[in-house]
Amino acid sequence: MTRIPRSRIADMAMLALTITVLIVFFMTPGQKSTGIIYPAPLRPGDKIAILAPAGPIERGVVDSAATVLRERGYRVDIMPHTFGKHGHFSGTHAERLADLRAAFTDPDVRAILCARGGYGVVHNLDSLAALPLRDDPKWVIGFSDISALHALMASRGIASIHSSMAKQIALGDAHPDNPTLMAMLEGTMPTYRWAASPLDHRGRAEGRLLGGNLAVIADLIATPFDIIRPGCILFIEDVSEPIYKIERIMYQLRLSGALDHIHGLILGQFTDYRPDDNHESMELMLSEALEPYRIPIAFGAPIGHVDHNIPVMESAWATLDVGPDQVTLRLER
Repeated sequence: MTRIPRSRIADMAMLALTITVLIVFFMTPGQKSTGIIYPAPLRPGDKIAILAPAGPIERGVVDSAATVLRERGYRVDIMPHTFGKHGHFSGTHAERLADLRAAFTDPDVRAILCARGGYGVVHNLDSLAALPLRDDPKWVIGFSDISALHALMASRGIASIHSSMAKQIALGDAHPDNPTLMAMLEGTMPTYRWAASPLDHRGRAEGRLLGGNLAVIADLIATPFDIIRPGCILFIEDVSEPIYKIERIMYQLRLSGALDHIHGLILGQFTDYRPDDNHESMELMLSEALEPYRIPIAFGAPIGHVDHNIPVMESAWATLDVGPDQVTLRLER
Protein backbone atom coordinates (compact mmCIF):
# COMPACT_ATOMS: atom_id res chain seq x y z
CA MET A 1 0.00 0.00 0.00
CA THR A 2 1.39 3.38 -0.98
CA ARG A 3 2.06 5.62 2.01
CA ILE A 4 1.30 9.33 1.70
CA PRO A 5 4.13 11.52 3.04
CA ARG A 6 3.30 13.47 6.19
CA SER A 7 4.01 16.76 4.43
CA ARG A 8 1.44 15.85 1.79
CA ILE A 9 -1.15 14.99 4.49
CA ALA A 10 -0.52 18.36 6.15
CA ASP A 11 -1.00 20.13 2.80
CA MET A 12 -4.25 18.27 2.17
CA ALA A 13 -5.54 19.12 5.65
CA MET A 14 -4.74 22.80 5.16
CA LEU A 15 -6.51 22.78 1.78
CA ALA A 16 -9.60 21.19 3.33
CA LEU A 17 -9.62 23.80 6.12
CA THR A 18 -9.27 26.62 3.59
CA ILE A 19 -12.18 25.29 1.51
CA THR A 20 -14.36 24.97 4.63
CA VAL A 21 -13.64 28.55 5.71
CA LEU A 22 -14.36 29.87 2.21
CA ILE A 23 -17.69 28.04 2.13
CA VAL A 24 -18.68 29.57 5.48
CA PHE A 25 -17.62 33.07 4.48
CA PHE A 26 -19.21 33.21 1.07
CA MET A 27 -22.42 31.20 1.26
CA THR A 28 -25.42 33.47 0.86
CA PRO A 29 -27.06 34.65 4.10
CA GLY A 30 -30.36 34.04 2.31
CA GLN A 31 -29.74 30.28 2.50
CA LYS A 32 -30.73 28.65 5.77
CA SER A 33 -28.10 25.91 5.64
CA THR A 34 -25.09 28.17 6.04
CA GLY A 35 -22.30 27.04 8.33
CA ILE A 36 -23.10 29.42 11.18
CA ILE A 37 -21.57 28.52 14.54
CA TYR A 38 -23.69 29.21 17.60
CA PRO A 39 -21.67 29.44 20.83
CA ALA A 40 -22.83 26.98 23.47
CA PRO A 41 -25.78 28.04 25.64
CA LEU A 42 -24.67 29.45 28.99
CA ARG A 43 -24.98 27.27 32.07
CA PRO A 44 -24.55 28.07 35.79
CA GLY A 45 -20.87 28.24 36.60
CA ASP A 46 -19.86 29.53 33.16
CA LYS A 47 -17.57 32.54 33.08
CA ILE A 48 -18.56 35.88 31.55
CA ALA A 49 -15.82 38.42 30.82
CA ILE A 50 -16.75 42.10 31.08
CA LEU A 51 -14.62 44.62 29.22
CA ALA A 52 -14.77 48.10 27.68
CA PRO A 53 -13.47 47.92 24.09
CA ALA A 54 -14.35 51.52 23.22
CA GLY A 55 -15.36 54.33 25.60
CA PRO A 56 -14.76 54.53 29.37
CA ILE A 57 -17.30 53.22 31.87
CA GLU A 58 -18.08 53.97 35.51
CA ARG A 59 -16.99 51.29 37.97
CA GLY A 60 -20.32 51.28 39.77
CA VAL A 61 -22.25 50.37 36.62
CA VAL A 62 -20.01 47.41 35.87
CA ASP A 63 -19.95 46.22 39.49
CA SER A 64 -23.75 46.28 39.61
CA ALA A 65 -24.02 44.31 36.35
CA ALA A 66 -21.47 41.80 37.64
CA THR A 67 -23.52 41.34 40.81
CA VAL A 68 -26.66 40.57 38.77
CA LEU A 69 -24.78 38.00 36.68
CA ARG A 70 -23.22 36.36 39.72
CA GLU A 71 -26.62 36.10 41.39
CA ARG A 72 -27.79 34.21 38.30
CA GLY A 73 -25.02 31.68 38.88
CA TYR A 74 -22.29 32.88 36.53
CA ARG A 75 -18.69 33.59 37.31
CA VAL A 76 -17.64 37.08 36.23
CA ASP A 77 -14.17 38.25 35.24
CA ILE A 78 -13.79 42.03 34.90
CA MET A 79 -10.85 42.56 32.54
CA PRO A 80 -7.86 44.61 33.75
CA HIS A 81 -8.36 47.74 31.62
CA THR A 82 -12.15 47.99 31.93
CA PHE A 83 -11.98 51.09 34.13
CA GLY A 84 -9.13 52.78 32.30
CA LYS A 85 -9.17 56.22 30.69
CA HIS A 86 -7.16 57.33 27.69
CA GLY A 87 -8.67 60.42 26.09
CA HIS A 88 -12.11 59.38 24.81
CA PHE A 89 -11.27 55.70 25.21
CA SER A 90 -11.12 53.21 28.06
CA GLY A 91 -7.47 52.57 27.29
CA THR A 92 -4.86 52.68 24.57
CA HIS A 93 -5.31 50.57 21.46
CA ALA A 94 -2.94 48.00 22.97
CA GLU A 95 -4.68 47.92 26.35
CA ARG A 96 -8.11 47.39 24.86
CA LEU A 97 -6.75 44.77 22.48
CA ALA A 98 -5.08 42.95 25.39
CA ASP A 99 -8.42 42.65 27.21
CA LEU A 100 -10.23 41.46 24.09
CA ARG A 101 -7.52 38.96 23.17
CA ALA A 102 -7.41 37.59 26.71
CA ALA A 103 -11.19 37.12 26.77
CA PHE A 104 -11.37 35.52 23.33
CA THR A 105 -8.54 33.08 24.07
CA ASP A 106 -9.50 32.12 27.65
CA PRO A 107 -11.04 28.62 27.41
CA ASP A 108 -13.13 29.27 30.53
CA VAL A 109 -14.82 32.38 29.12
CA ARG A 110 -18.13 31.54 27.45
CA ALA A 111 -19.43 35.08 26.84
CA ILE A 112 -17.98 38.55 26.46
CA LEU A 113 -20.15 41.39 27.74
CA CYS A 114 -19.11 44.78 26.41
CA ALA A 115 -19.67 47.31 29.19
CA ARG A 116 -20.57 50.16 26.83
CA GLY A 117 -20.10 51.50 23.31
CA GLY A 118 -18.72 54.89 22.34
CA TYR A 119 -16.05 54.67 19.66
CA GLY A 120 -12.88 52.65 19.23
CA VAL A 121 -13.67 49.02 18.44
CA VAL A 122 -12.55 49.53 14.84
CA HIS A 123 -8.98 50.14 16.05
CA ASN A 124 -8.52 46.45 16.80
CA LEU A 125 -10.61 44.63 14.20
CA ASP A 126 -7.69 43.55 12.06
CA SER A 127 -5.77 42.19 15.06
CA LEU A 128 -8.83 40.34 16.39
CA ALA A 129 -9.47 38.85 12.95
CA ALA A 130 -6.16 37.00 13.25
CA LEU A 131 -7.40 35.06 16.30
CA PRO A 132 -8.82 31.51 15.90
CA LEU A 133 -12.32 32.72 16.79
CA ARG A 134 -14.11 29.67 15.35
CA ASP A 135 -12.06 27.21 17.41
CA ASP A 136 -13.68 28.26 20.68
CA PRO A 137 -16.66 30.51 19.87
CA LYS A 138 -17.99 32.80 22.61
CA TRP A 139 -21.05 35.00 22.79
CA VAL A 140 -20.32 38.67 22.14
CA ILE A 141 -22.93 40.95 23.74
CA GLY A 142 -23.46 44.66 23.11
CA PHE A 143 -24.64 47.29 20.63
CA SER A 144 -23.80 50.77 19.30
CA ASP A 145 -20.04 50.79 18.54
CA ILE A 146 -20.03 47.09 19.41
CA SER A 147 -21.68 46.66 16.00
CA ALA A 148 -18.09 46.48 14.72
CA LEU A 149 -17.46 43.40 16.88
CA HIS A 150 -20.68 41.84 15.59
CA ALA A 151 -19.42 42.49 12.06
CA LEU A 152 -16.18 40.69 12.97
CA MET A 153 -18.09 37.69 14.35
CA ALA A 154 -20.36 37.59 11.30
CA SER A 155 -17.32 37.61 9.02
CA ARG A 156 -16.21 34.44 10.79
CA GLY A 157 -19.64 32.82 10.67
CA ILE A 158 -20.28 33.09 14.41
CA ALA A 159 -23.57 34.22 15.93
CA SER A 160 -23.56 37.08 18.45
CA ILE A 161 -26.11 39.10 20.40
CA HIS A 162 -27.00 42.72 19.71
CA SER A 163 -28.41 44.00 23.00
CA SER A 164 -28.07 46.56 25.74
CA MET A 165 -25.05 46.34 28.02
CA ALA A 166 -23.89 46.83 31.61
CA LYS A 167 -26.13 49.79 32.47
CA GLN A 168 -29.29 47.86 31.63
CA ILE A 169 -28.12 44.49 32.95
CA ALA A 170 -27.39 46.20 36.28
CA LEU A 171 -31.19 46.64 36.68
CA GLY A 172 -31.70 42.87 36.81
CA ASP A 173 -35.17 41.44 36.23
CA ALA A 174 -36.67 44.87 36.92
CA HIS A 175 -35.92 45.62 33.27
CA PRO A 176 -38.17 43.59 30.93
CA ASP A 177 -35.48 43.00 28.29
CA ASN A 178 -33.03 41.36 30.71
CA PRO A 179 -34.93 38.06 31.13
CA THR A 180 -35.18 37.83 27.34
CA LEU A 181 -31.43 38.39 26.98
CA MET A 182 -30.63 35.78 29.61
CA ALA A 183 -33.03 33.29 28.02
CA MET A 184 -31.38 33.85 24.64
CA LEU A 185 -27.92 33.28 26.08
CA GLU A 186 -29.23 30.11 27.70
CA GLY A 187 -30.65 28.70 24.47
CA THR A 188 -34.13 30.15 23.84
CA MET A 189 -34.93 31.96 20.59
CA PRO A 190 -37.51 34.76 20.78
CA THR A 191 -40.35 35.98 18.62
CA TYR A 192 -41.05 39.73 18.69
CA ARG A 193 -44.08 41.75 17.66
CA TRP A 194 -44.62 45.49 17.39
CA ALA A 195 -47.23 47.79 15.87
CA ALA A 196 -47.16 48.34 12.12
CA SER A 197 -46.38 51.77 10.68
CA PRO A 198 -48.09 53.49 7.73
CA LEU A 199 -44.60 53.77 6.24
CA ASP A 200 -44.03 50.00 6.21
CA HIS A 201 -43.63 47.96 3.03
CA ARG A 202 -45.77 44.89 3.63
CA GLY A 203 -44.58 41.39 2.91
CA ARG A 204 -42.68 38.39 4.25
CA ALA A 205 -38.97 37.74 4.09
CA GLU A 206 -36.48 35.19 5.36
CA GLY A 207 -32.72 35.43 5.74
CA ARG A 208 -29.85 35.81 8.16
CA LEU A 209 -30.39 38.74 10.53
CA LEU A 210 -27.46 41.16 10.28
CA GLY A 211 -26.93 44.80 11.12
CA GLY A 212 -26.45 47.28 13.92
CA ASN A 213 -25.57 50.93 14.27
CA LEU A 214 -25.88 52.48 10.81
CA ALA A 215 -22.87 54.81 11.03
CA VAL A 216 -20.65 51.96 12.22
CA ILE A 217 -21.66 49.36 9.65
CA ALA A 218 -21.65 51.88 6.79
CA ASP A 219 -18.00 52.63 7.55
CA LEU A 220 -17.23 48.91 7.15
CA ILE A 221 -18.58 48.65 3.60
CA ALA A 222 -15.97 47.26 1.18
CA THR A 223 -13.86 45.91 4.06
CA PRO A 224 -13.53 42.28 5.19
CA PHE A 225 -16.11 43.14 7.87
CA ASP A 226 -18.87 44.38 5.56
CA ILE A 227 -22.04 43.05 7.20
CA ILE A 228 -24.56 44.12 4.52
CA ARG A 229 -24.75 40.91 2.52
CA PRO A 230 -27.02 39.63 -0.24
CA GLY A 231 -29.95 37.65 1.12
CA CYS A 232 -29.85 39.03 4.64
CA ILE A 233 -32.52 40.78 6.65
CA LEU A 234 -30.77 44.00 7.60
CA PHE A 235 -31.56 46.00 10.73
CA ILE A 236 -30.27 49.51 11.42
CA GLU A 237 -30.49 52.16 14.14
CA ASP A 238 -28.59 55.30 15.12
CA VAL A 239 -28.30 58.09 17.66
CA SER A 240 -27.28 61.76 17.69
CA GLU A 241 -26.93 61.97 13.92
CA PRO A 242 -28.68 64.80 12.05
CA ILE A 243 -31.17 63.83 9.38
CA TYR A 244 -28.93 64.91 6.51
CA LYS A 245 -26.10 62.66 7.65
CA ILE A 246 -28.35 59.61 7.82
CA GLU A 247 -29.76 60.57 4.41
CA ARG A 248 -26.23 60.75 3.02
CA ILE A 249 -25.49 57.25 4.35
CA MET A 250 -28.72 55.91 2.86
CA TYR A 251 -27.79 57.29 -0.54
CA GLN A 252 -24.34 55.76 -0.17
CA LEU A 253 -26.02 52.40 0.37
CA ARG A 254 -28.35 53.04 -2.56
CA LEU A 255 -25.66 54.13 -5.01
CA SER A 256 -23.26 51.36 -4.00
CA GLY A 257 -25.93 48.72 -4.57
CA ALA A 258 -25.63 47.49 -0.99
CA LEU A 259 -29.41 47.31 -0.59
CA ASP A 260 -30.19 45.78 -3.98
CA HIS A 261 -30.06 42.15 -2.89
CA ILE A 262 -31.11 42.13 0.77
CA HIS A 263 -34.35 40.27 1.53
CA GLY A 264 -35.79 42.67 4.09
CA LEU A 265 -35.06 45.75 6.16
CA ILE A 266 -35.85 46.58 9.78
CA LEU A 267 -35.60 50.21 10.85
CA GLY A 268 -34.96 50.57 14.56
CA GLN A 269 -34.96 53.73 16.63
CA PHE A 270 -33.26 56.90 15.37
CA THR A 271 -32.97 59.15 18.41
CA ASP A 272 -31.54 62.45 19.66
CA TYR A 273 -31.90 64.46 16.47
CA ARG A 274 -33.87 67.54 15.40
CA PRO A 275 -36.18 68.10 12.43
CA ASP A 276 -34.54 70.10 9.65
CA ASP A 277 -35.79 72.37 6.88
CA ASN A 278 -36.35 69.45 4.51
CA HIS A 279 -37.77 66.72 6.72
CA GLU A 280 -40.09 66.79 9.71
CA SER A 281 -38.76 63.46 10.95
CA MET A 282 -36.07 60.88 10.34
CA GLU A 283 -38.74 58.32 9.46
CA LEU A 284 -40.17 60.44 6.64
CA MET A 285 -36.71 60.94 5.16
CA LEU A 286 -36.02 57.20 5.39
CA SER A 287 -39.36 56.45 3.75
CA GLU A 288 -38.45 58.67 0.79
CA ALA A 289 -34.98 57.17 0.46
CA LEU A 290 -36.37 53.61 0.54
CA GLU A 291 -39.36 54.19 -1.76
CA PRO A 292 -37.82 52.33 -4.77
CA TYR A 293 -37.27 49.08 -2.86
CA ARG A 294 -39.90 46.36 -3.24
CA ILE A 295 -38.94 44.32 -0.22
CA PRO A 296 -40.56 44.03 3.22
CA ILE A 297 -39.54 47.08 5.28
CA ALA A 298 -40.57 47.51 8.91
CA PHE A 299 -40.35 50.85 10.69
CA GLY A 300 -40.30 51.45 14.43
CA ALA A 301 -38.60 48.31 15.72
CA PRO A 302 -37.64 48.59 19.42
CA ILE A 303 -33.94 48.36 18.64
CA GLY A 304 -31.49 51.14 19.39
CA HIS A 305 -30.45 53.73 21.96
CA VAL A 306 -33.71 53.49 23.90
CA ASP A 307 -34.80 51.96 27.19
CA HIS A 308 -36.63 49.13 25.42
CA ASN A 309 -33.84 47.74 23.24
CA ILE A 310 -34.76 44.16 22.42
CA PRO A 311 -31.92 41.65 22.18
CA VAL A 312 -31.57 40.09 18.73
CA MET A 313 -29.16 37.46 17.50
CA GLU A 314 -26.86 38.44 14.67
CA SER A 315 -26.51 35.70 12.01
CA ALA A 316 -29.59 33.84 13.29
CA TRP A 317 -32.18 32.75 10.75
CA ALA A 318 -34.99 35.31 10.77
CA THR A 319 -38.51 35.45 9.41
CA LEU A 320 -39.92 38.97 9.04
CA ASP A 321 -43.66 39.37 8.52
CA VAL A 322 -44.81 42.94 7.89
CA GLY A 323 -48.60 43.01 8.07
CA PRO A 324 -51.23 45.75 8.03
CA ASP A 325 -51.48 45.94 11.82
CA GLN A 326 -48.45 44.17 13.22
CA VAL A 327 -44.84 43.28 12.46
CA THR A 328 -43.51 39.90 13.58
CA LEU A 329 -39.85 38.95 13.79
CA ARG A 330 -39.13 35.30 14.53
CA LEU A 331 -35.58 34.08 15.19
CA GLU A 332 -34.35 30.51 14.95
CA ARG A 333 -31.12 28.62 14.52
